[in-house]
Amino acid sequence: MKKLLFFFLVLSPISLVAQSGYTITGTVTGHSLKSVYLLSYYGERNFLIDSTRSDSSGTFRFRLDGTIIPGMYRIGFGKDLSLDLVFNRENIEFRSSADALLDSLSFLSSMENRIYYSFMRADQEMQSKLELIQPVLDFYPARDNYYFLSAVEYERLQQVSASILDSLKKNFPGSYAVRVVNLYTTPVISSSLSREERMAFLRQHYFDRTDFTDTSLLRSPAYANKAISYLALYSNNRLQQKQLEAEFIKGVTVILSAASVNPEVYKFLLDYLIGGFDKYHFDDVITYMAENFSDPSACEDADKKSALQKKLETYKKIATGKPAPDIEIPDAKGVPVRLSTLRSEYTLLIFYSSGCSHCADMMPKVKALYDSQKPKRMEIVAVSVDTEKQAWLDFVRAGRYGWVNLCDLKGFDSPATDVYNIYATPTMFLLDRDKTILAKPISYRELEQVLKQQGLL
Repeated sequence: MKKLLFFFLVLSPISLVAQSGYTITGTVTGHSLKSVYLLSYYGERNFLIDSTRSDSSGTFRFRLDGTIIPGMYRIGFGKDLSLDLVFNRENIEFRSSADALLDSLSFLSSMENRIYYSFMRADQEMQSKLELIQPVLDFYPARDNYYFLSAVEYERLQQVSASILDSLKKNFPGSYAVRVVNLYTTPVISSSLSREERMAFLRQHYFDRTDFTDTSLLRSPAYANKAISYLALYSNNRLQQKQLEAEFIKGVTVILSAASVNPEVYKFLLDYLIGGFDKYHFDDVITYMAENFSDPSACEDADKKSALQKKLETYKKIATGKPAPDIEIPDAKGVPVRLSTLRSEYTLLIFYSSGCSHCADMMPKVKALYDSQKPKRMEIVAVSVDTEKQAWLDFVRAGRYGWVNLCDLKGFDSPATDVYNIYATPTMFLLDRDKTILAKPISYRELEQVLKQQGLL
């Protein structure tokens, strides 16, 4: 660690002199994929900028104009092989091997990437050591000499890392890499704290050194990673989903409150968290966010509301206990069918696709359950998001699905998918006689549990 500190201190400050253009040159040996892709970051998402081909030695080059924005960029070599780089108006040249992309990575030029990867490697080593020491602090006799030495080392490691970061910030004030690693760091924790006290301390002080006004970091996965790391402090696999959602609500409140100092960062995190919790159907968390947070750039004019604000308002409308939005979609004969006109004690509304493997696996199980009803108390309304009529009809006929089958052939652009916030299939809603949303099961197993609770199984 001392060698790393010395290395950083002798480096001269980064010069950010504008040029007419820059290059990213890499040599990656040991892979057969010739196509190489350059992608930018916005949050956790990547966007293709350019592509090129590597020569027989594995060397490739991207030429960038002088207007390219500083940030994290990804070099992609195929589906499962990629490398992240820091660009901050300097030429980058590196070498590596495909079978050990990060371990063999070295930079012939690019101070930013030397800073980034040197610090991240050192920090990873430190975190590994802290994880090994932590059980000693938790379970070893406190008055033992070994415990005392472990406690001293625990705090020393953190202080050295903090000192290195402070030196980097002082010596490289214009460094993008330093701003990224600064965001990733966590507070120094006293060795005297118990596990519960450590958790409480981290929850309270996790964002003490986080600069949420730095919008340039949106061009990296840093804010997204920071949010996920913080939410991990509230995760507990021993909790039931409702209990876990209650914990996550606490975490979300802290994150968004801290980020509220900057509208752009706040909006990004709100949208990112909504999408993440929606993916895992944490409906209580989503409803809480929809009811308590809003897009700061949203306009009161209904026609000019942002996509995020519309999404938030839709989530409020499809929360458990709310009336299900009414929809009208044609059946196989083209006859419009309105959800509100269906008379049944219960209605299971399923959004699916004929090309969805999860749907193909689940639908026969749902059919067996549907056919076994005696008497029939639940109707199923299966809304396909297909765009090809024949593919939809073939799927229905092959499965012999005798329930209410609907499709407007508009895919995910259908008004129905819009009002129900459908972004993936299958998605299910269980409704009562009055078409009130009772539950939103995310799997067949969860559907069985919900139906048992309602006395339908």
